[in-house]
Amino acid sequence: MSDLAPTTSERGKAARQRRMTTRTSVVIGEKLAGGIITVGGLMVIVAVMGIMVFLFRVVMPLMAGGELQGNTRYQLDTQQDVIWTNGDEFQTLGLAVAAEGRVITFHIPTGTEVSREQFDFRGAEVTAVAGTLQRDRVAFGFNDGVVRFATLGVETETTARRALPSGLTEIDTRDRMLDGRVYTEVGTGDFRTLFAQIELGDGQQISDLPIIAIDYRIGGTRERPTIAFATVDADNRVRVSQSRVQINMMTGEETVTTTTTDLPPLVGLAADAEVTDILLSGTGDRAIVSSSDGFVFRYDLRDMNAPSLAEVRRVADDGIAVTAMTFLSGEDTLIVGTEDGGLNAFFRLQTGTTETTDGRELIRARTHRAMPAAIVDVSPAQRQKEFVAIDAEGNVWVHHSTSDQVLFELARSGDVSTESSGMIFPRSNGVMLVSQGGEIEAWQYTQRHPEVTLGVLFSKVWYEGYMEPTYVWQSTAGTDLAEPKYSLVPLIFGTIKAASYAMLFAVPIALMAAIYTSEFVDQRVRGTVKPMMEMMESLPTVVLGFIAALVLAPLVEEWIGAVLLGFFALPTGLMIGAFVWQALPKSVALKYDGFPKFALMGVTILLTAWIAASLGASFERVLFYGDFKGWTTGRIGTGTPFMFLILLPLSYLAVSWGFRKLYGHHWRDLIGNMERSRAGMFDAGRWIAMLVGAMLLSYGFASFLTLIGYDPRGSFIDSYQQRNALVVGFIMAFAVTPNIYTLAEDALNSVPGHLRAASLACGATPWQTARWVVLPTAASGVFSAVMMGMGRAVGETMIVVMAAGNTPIMEWNIFSGLRTLSANIAIELPEAVKDGTNYRVLFLAALTLFIMTFIINTVAELIRQRFRKRAFNL
Repeated sequence: MSDLAPTTSERGKAARQRRMTTRTSVVIGEKLAGGIITVGGLMVIVAVMGIMVFLFRVVMPLMAGGELQGNTRYQLDTQQDVIWTNGDEFQTLGLAVAAEGRVITFHIPTGTEVSREQFDFRGAEVTAVAGTLQRDRVAFGFNDGVVRFATLGVETETTARRALPSGLTEIDTRDRMLDGRVYTEVGTGDFRTLFAQIELGDGQQISDLPIIAIDYRIGGTRERPTIAFATVDADNRVRVSQSRVQINMMTGEETVTTTTTDLPPLVGLAADAEVTDILLSGTGDRAIVSSSDGFVFRYDLRDMNAPSLAEVRRVADDGIAVTAMTFLSGEDTLIVGTEDGGLNAFFRLQTGTTETTDGRELIRARTHRAMPAAIVDVSPAQRQKEFVAIDAEGNVWVHHSTSDQVLFELARSGDVSTESSGMIFPRSNGVMLVSQGGEIEAWQYTQRHPEVTLGVLFSKVWYEGYMEPTYVWQSTAGTDLAEPKYSLVPLIFGTIKAASYAMLFAVPIALMAAIYTSEFVDQRVRGTVKPMMEMMESLPTVVLGFIAALVLAPLVEEWIGAVLLGFFALPTGLMIGAFVWQALPKSVALKYDGFPKFALMGVTILLTAWIAASLGASFERVLFYGDFKGWTTGRIGTGTPFMFLILLPLSYLAVSWGFRKLYGHHWRDLIGNMERSRAGMFDAGRWIAMLVGAMLLSYGFASFLTLIGYDPRGSFIDSYQQRNALVVGFIMAFAVTPNIYTLAEDALNSVPGHLRAASLACGATPWQTARWVVLPTAASGVFSAVMMGMGRAVGETMIVVMAAGNTPIMEWNIFSGLRTLSANIAIELPEAVKDGTNYRVLFLAALTLFIMTFIINTVAELIRQRFRKRAFNL
């Protein structure tokens, strides 16, 4: 049977043969298109999943714990206890000083002795020892009241292979030694040479009694170094001494001048209590003494001519002794270890209290995880906010103070001595412990991101110098001693703030425009307006950001009064124009409908903008005392004017709702029988009366709020910054509005025409039809349009980079700046070290933004499906 059927014309004659089956090319094209679409969709899903997997892969090391890489243990040849140790950053060469003055230089990985020297302590017994943070300068206090200073450092040189001396002794597979030097081959083929720098200075008589506690700091310049040290003798007398060294650059001769100041007595120290430790700040402005009855005594040394005991504070429970104490790097955090195993971090904060002489207090900011037994030693890291704590049972824990976590719980091998001290190597990648009898135990570990935990990222943290726990993002600082602050909360808040203010401006404009062009304007106008709106969407956001930063922000700052007035003048002008149009004869209104009417709207907008610009200064002078930026700071005026403006739209809605409930039916009956122009005039009078009533209601409520003490300043209104959320909202709304408008307008136009016809046939007005029939039917599409716009606003980068000020603060103040997740990534990622902490946290910010967008789109789809089911039967 043929697949061609004859086709007949009206005259019944065969005209042509029509194929009754689908062409093979069409079938192939359909299958090919279906396959391409399917593969393309799957590739999109795979790409999205690949992005998520990649982000997780980069982020996961942040949450990974540290890894122990090795542990060594050996015994040094000393006659008495080891009282001080030091080690280089490569964990190669160590130094140990014994109580008899023997100084042993040893190979840290194996314990091999490299060299040995002897300090001449002149028969005196060491009763106290302390050193600088770098541990290369040490002060010894003796039982005869003498203080001696020593250098115990490790120097590094580079030796070319051809200059390598002969006769080297192999220590292990990596290192060799000769004449007190250790040679390590590096990747370039040269050798790193390490050797000890050991020197003991002359003694200084500080007291006639034994020194029981000492601390030591070095400052000044290379030509004029200063040495400051604090001592406590057996009679609990506290002294601070400053030695200034003048070096003759011609002869190298050193002249040392020492000044000793007796500090006020330790008032409040119990008769049976003992001083356990003393600390001196590097700037020499304070000294802290701890006691066995749980107190610390803080001295204010800013004026050495009149030092004062500024504060006496209990830092441990009654009957609990302070057994160890140290500053962390930067000396803004004081770690106090107690007899019950407690470890607490204290900040010295300017609280303005009258209980201390300087208005500052030691505040317990962090309570770290307690150890099982009494703390016997606490030693800080040189470059991070880490410290190693040792208790009386031999437990060795490495803590990170900022993130408040225990990085490692090191297990000791062999016999455990209660008299132990430790140090963290300079690169914070290992710990060396020395026990009472000269036993050394060293651990090597890797902990790449100790400063990051989920708590640091998403909870409040009490940072140094802050009065309370807070959310802070500050990945870099002016000094390496500052704490890195990696809270993502300010960035998430900034993202939400920017999107919220952008949507606040964009959604009403976009939806009202979509309803207007869909339901009210002529198709010719719609055919012009919609393509123009779609062209707006193609504008590069970098151009918009540039305009916002360099044009709009200064303009808004200069004309802030006109801008605020424009918020009210523009809708008022359009309403007046609408009532004027309504008052025109019907023939005139119909004649000039379309483009003339649309042009009149444009003229009205320009006219109201000109009026706002002309009256802006007067508006600012009347409502904000002539200085809006000064008013926002709270220096002048009250909050009544701004609350009046904020409450005015709400008051108008309340008055309108009340009028509709009480007189709505009567009013419709009254004007329903009037001629069109007369009805328009009556309606305009009603609107003016309602506006006046709303103004009175708004002013009354604003005055009442002021009377009860409420002031919006300090909350969503505060000090004015040029690049702020208002500017971001303006320009981002300009970028987002076309997207929302296009999708919403398409959704409204997709509503079946018979629904409109049925509504109009029942006597509804076009506005009632749009409000009660078209909009609910298209709700799913309209909601999707809004959510698409929100997704665009959340992910926007260049506008907020250039116009938001990029300050990661958490306040809803519309006149302050912000920093978003996307802007933060764009700003900091180019400078971030690959695989570093900041690098991975930035990728975590990207993952957070990805998840936020995913949640927004998922919720939008669920709600859209719900609206779609409700409208399906229509």
